[in-house]
Amino acid sequence: MASLVSSPFTLPSSKADQLSSFSKKHFFLHSFLPKKINGQPNSKSSLRVKAIGNGLFTQTTPEVRRIVPEKKGNLPTVKIVYVVLEAQYQSSLSSAVQSLNQTSNFASFEVVGYLVEELRDENTYKTFCKDLEDANIFIGSLIFVEELALKVKAAVEKERDRLDAVLVFPSMPEVMRLNKLGSFSMSQLGQSKSPFFQLFKRKKQGAGFADSMLKLVRTLPKVLKYLPSDKAQDARLYILSLQFWLGGSPDNLQNFVKMISGSYVPALKGTKIDYSDPVLFLDSGIWHPLAPSMYDDVKEYLNWYGTRRDVNEKVRGPNAPVIGLVLQRSHIVTGDESHYVAVIMELEARGAKVIPIFAGGLDFSGPVEKYFIDPITKKPMVNSVVSLTGFALVGGPARQDHPRAVEALMKLDVPYIVALPLVFQTTEEWLNSTLGLHPIQVALQVALPELDGGMEPIVFAGKSHALHKRVEQLCTRAIKWAELKRKTKTEKKLAITVFSFPPDKGNVGTAAYLNVFASIYSVLKDLQKDGYNVEGLPETAEALIEDVIHDKEAQFNSPNLSVAYKMSVREYQSLTPYATALEENWGKPPGNLNSDGENLLVYGKQYGNIFIGVQPTFGYEGDPMRLLFSKSASPHHGFAAYYSFVEKIFKADAVLHFGTHGSLEFMPGKQVGMSDACFPDSLIGNIPNVYYYAANNPSEATIAKRRSYANTISYLTPPAENAGLYKGLKQLSELISSYQSLKDSGRGQQIVSSIISTARQCNLDKDVELPEEGEEISQKERDLVVGKVYSKIMEIESRLLPCGLHVIGEPPSAMEAVATLVNIAALDRPEDGISSLPAILAATVGRNMEDVYRGSDKGILKDVELLRQITEASRGAISAFVERTTNSKGQVVDVADKLTSILGFGINEPWIQYLSNTKFYRADREKLRVLFEFLGECLKLVVADNELGGLKQALEGKYVEPGPGGDPIRNPKVLPTGKNIHALDPQAIPTTAAMQSAKVVVDRLIERQKIDNGGKYPETVALVLWGTDNIKTYGESLAQVLWMIGVNPVADTLGRVNRVEPVSLEELGRPRIDVVVNCSGVFRDLFINQMNLLDRAIKMVAELDEPLEQNYVRKHALEQAKELGIDVREAATRVFSNASGSYSSNVNLAVENSSWNDEKQLQDMYLSRKSFAFDSDAPGAGMTEKRKVFEMALSTADATFQNLDSSEISLTDVSHYFDSDPTNLVQNLRKDGKKPSAYIADTTTANAQVRTLSETVRLDARTKLLNPKWYEGMMSSGYEGVREIEKRLTNTVGWSATSGQVDNWVYEEANSTFIQDENMLNRLMSTNPNSFRKLVQTFLEANGRGYWETSQENIERLRQLYSEVEDKIEGIDR
Repeated sequence: MASLVSSPFTLPSSKADQLSSFSKKHFFLHSFLPKKINGQPNSKSSLRVKAIGNGLFTQTTPEVRRIVPEKKGNLPTVKIVYVVLEAQYQSSLSSAVQSLNQTSNFASFEVVGYLVEELRDENTYKTFCKDLEDANIFIGSLIFVEELALKVKAAVEKERDRLDAVLVFPSMPEVMRLNKLGSFSMSQLGQSKSPFFQLFKRKKQGAGFADSMLKLVRTLPKVLKYLPSDKAQDARLYILSLQFWLGGSPDNLQNFVKMISGSYVPALKGTKIDYSDPVLFLDSGIWHPLAPSMYDDVKEYLNWYGTRRDVNEKVRGPNAPVIGLVLQRSHIVTGDESHYVAVIMELEARGAKVIPIFAGGLDFSGPVEKYFIDPITKKPMVNSVVSLTGFALVGGPARQDHPRAVEALMKLDVPYIVALPLVFQTTEEWLNSTLGLHPIQVALQVALPELDGGMEPIVFAGKSHALHKRVEQLCTRAIKWAELKRKTKTEKKLAITVFSFPPDKGNVGTAAYLNVFASIYSVLKDLQKDGYNVEGLPETAEALIEDVIHDKEAQFNSPNLSVAYKMSVREYQSLTPYATALEENWGKPPGNLNSDGENLLVYGKQYGNIFIGVQPTFGYEGDPMRLLFSKSASPHHGFAAYYSFVEKIFKADAVLHFGTHGSLEFMPGKQVGMSDACFPDSLIGNIPNVYYYAANNPSEATIAKRRSYANTISYLTPPAENAGLYKGLKQLSELISSYQSLKDSGRGQQIVSSIISTARQCNLDKDVELPEEGEEISQKERDLVVGKVYSKIMEIESRLLPCGLHVIGEPPSAMEAVATLVNIAALDRPEDGISSLPAILAATVGRNMEDVYRGSDKGILKDVELLRQITEASRGAISAFVERTTNSKGQVVDVADKLTSILGFGINEPWIQYLSNTKFYRADREKLRVLFEFLGECLKLVVADNELGGLKQALEGKYVEPGPGGDPIRNPKVLPTGKNIHALDPQAIPTTAAMQSAKVVVDRLIERQKIDNGGKYPETVALVLWGTDNIKTYGESLAQVLWMIGVNPVADTLGRVNRVEPVSLEELGRPRIDVVVNCSGVFRDLFINQMNLLDRAIKMVAELDEPLEQNYVRKHALEQAKELGIDVREAATRVFSNASGSYSSNVNLAVENSSWNDEKQLQDMYLSRKSFAFDSDAPGAGMTEKRKVFEMALSTADATFQNLDSSEISLTDVSHYFDSDPTNLVQNLRKDGKKPSAYIADTTTANAQVRTLSETVRLDARTKLLNPKWYEGMMSSGYEGVREIEKRLTNTVGWSATSGQVDNWVYEEANSTFIQDENMLNRLMSTNPNSFRKLVQTFLEANGRGYWETSQENIERLRQLYSEVEDKIEGIDR
């Protein structure tokens, strides 16, 4: 299972095959298969995953839906072929046809049905085409997946003229155009003027489309009856057919078949066949399996409910929790509803009252308001709602209308859960799949409902049968959410969970950009005021830290955290049903993590009904051997004990995970659609999970939503500021301004000499080519040297950085928001008709902003100066505007009023006043007004604050409004925070705009590589795809890969991207560049459809018949196919990631915990964990290990490449970037041993740049680690701030280890900043001694590993400090 080759450790052979955390879990399997299958107990002994059958997801076969009649005399046979999305029509249609065959005396009927997903399989598709050759009637319904829609269209089109009737019910327009009934057709669909066709034309054909279609269906037959022409009769029969189909019962379908056969099959012409009109069921209403009828009125339904004798008093009584269910009408009318019945019965058995509503259209927003909200009090009649349809609330699988759905759910204001029945897989396929749910189902039924604010995508049913254990999990959780609505605040119990990563006392409360303890303190103060029981809360946030991180029993400074509970092994085993599953990885409990040898320890502290606990870590971060395993280990006993304690001993009503991010949601299990055997599902149990997540990290937030059922509530990242200049850099900028005023006098030469020597002292000679000191240079050259240094300094000065750490519930003041607004204003937004401020200003002096950026990059002095003036004018104008909208305290007062008064009068608009004193006084007023109206809106959002509000809504069992996650500068809709974060529709990327931006970056990258590489094109680029980046930029990095290999994405009529086309070599104007794509585990989970698209694109390019020197993909694939003896398609495998359920290459864990011997070991981790490929030819097989191909592809790389897309996260802020960097690894794999060039594209500003990795690391060090503005900002956050400084240094060592691109001076300067400055040293040591110890250790490690050469006395001083701080921590000097 795990590749342990080339590891310095040996394992006893018996162990190696047990490493997969999944392989031995068969003892769970019985729990979610239907009790018996064909009388045989299901005896699948393990869950090893192989590509079954055709390697696709859907292994079912249409033969189960084929009915061939016995020959009766010389009766004609009518053959019907149908294609549907889901199988609910199967039983109904089959029984209709069987009873027709028994009773009919005019014809016998043959029928065969296909699920649309089955048509992916080549053989099934061939059978389908063959079936059509002698068919009389074709029926299609809900065909919304483009590639399959095109297959259906191609097959039916061939036979359309010969077929007697073609009926297609709501599907993609391409398929709808196939309709034909006599003279009725839809070939003009979307072009004609008739009302019927207008329906399809509507641009936003959300649910309104399906609803107006239904209205039409109800009224048209009456009208059409009286029209004499055949045309009208044919149209009438189409509408009747639709009514029969939507009616769905065997009777309706029997009459439907009679009507169509009798009217259109030539062999039956003249035979009189009687059929009854459609039996119409309610379009929407309330349905209960035991009720005598469907209800259209809640009061009537509840009256009936009160008379039931089959449920106990409690359920009938007024105190039972009420759960609303949303069902699909087609399942009810076709009688395929056993899975709905199971949920209703389970909820009632657990003491809840149930109101199950259904709707026939695709818009549930009306029925939700009609049946769940009391018409008189306007209050909800339910405590939580579970949709069992799996679809978005409005629009189903077609076009969605999310704003309308959100509006309806806000009115209802209760938790909204969207559970799923399996659509494209059988239960066993899902159980055996490491991916879990089918990618198309994830896109339609997980990603889209999330945009409505839907939570908890629990798979509750297979095809028409309930999965009992999953139904239990769903119902318990739905009732738990409902209880939050009903319990009083004083009795509610909340478990706040903080993280400690890497495990060290100095790291308790780690979270991205968040001052965790200050935030918890502010949350608890607020909850206390609100009536929650928070007894014994300390006076200050600092005292709270002391309480949690010190064990009061032991001496003051013990190495242990405060222990909240000791759990004996016996108690642990009885509370944790899955404990035995952890033993293969961790041995018998208690183990040595979170234990004292006898008991398992839960760390934390309780205040009244609030428990603050420390989540244990993965447990293997310090063990280099385990870090080499290609699949991640299960959680350890201590981890499981923590969650058992929270759920069963503390009895939490909800858990609040505090900040980005813990390890619960990254535990092994399926990617999406958890089963009982998936660890995130077992750990979270049935506790409602509320999770504070950074607004700029929608991708990992989505993993938390899908794998640990979190209600993710966004928090702001700290307000950004410009990095500014300090020390030598400041001196340089002063020298440059004096050069500009004196350059033509005699002193020009002298000043340039000072500039050159100061630039050398600041180590700028690595970034700018400086002439030798004392060398005579001409005036023109002098200007160029000064221009280049100036451009570099401006780049450092204007770099955005988040200052300090955010505290929940403390929005930024208006002036703190200025830098953010300046950057929002720097982007053109053509789709909103907004020009960027720099563009407006540049235009007033007759320049184009793009040209100014280009000139400044080249170091043309006058352009650098103009760019500086534009930047200053932007800041000035925006500051003037913000000052006018704030009060004396610096808070934004009602922006709306101020804005109207400002925008009312032309002359005294603050930005006009400001610009009138600059060279830009003639700026276009209309454009400025439009821009500042937009900025006014943005300012309101930046300072609005709903982080505590959002949390309290969740804890009170209300609906938390959903909102996109991402970068507030690119997409201000991310604000205000306190929303339930979602990602985007994965099929919507890359957008056209993303493709445009990507082309610019790729062209610059290739240009840069050619300059550095003697004019040669790179043959292969190794790059990384991140989840969050692609959400923020709508797929820019994905588009970059497509452009490198020279293909364009093609969107379908619903705007979804599921196809690509090659660009001709002429148009491309360069060779196609080969790629090795390393997808992060999060990208793999979120964008499996896009991995499929990429893999198809690359393989398509490898098969193009083109000259090899113009197509490097083909060139390398042919070489590798020959060497490995495989076919070209397999050799062209280029899309890699981790095994399903595993994340990261573990290089980051090894570096953070110093648990590695040498660089070779880090490279082995990378290869063993990242060599799993996705294969579009067998998507159902999930991720399969292809290490040989991976190594060979990497060995051709001439360049490595990553993207930076937003100002808050840069290379040294997080460990993810170096964790995915293969620079040194590629050098080892290349035959010539040449180091590849390493590049970073930076699209954080309007002026996109491609820099080398070492330039970016230097820029990062200058603007963050070594910048007083940044580190003083961090120090002001106290305990957490010291840790942030230490983290940046550790991540810098990570870059040395993976790429060797860190200059010696970076370590040297860091040492003089933090260690040689006595005052600084003492502040660090006293504020957080544990993190300071790690800082000193990291310096020593950088030196020991050969990344930093420094004087012997520096090293001695560090060693001495290390033992001093050790003593201090051990408490020896007390």
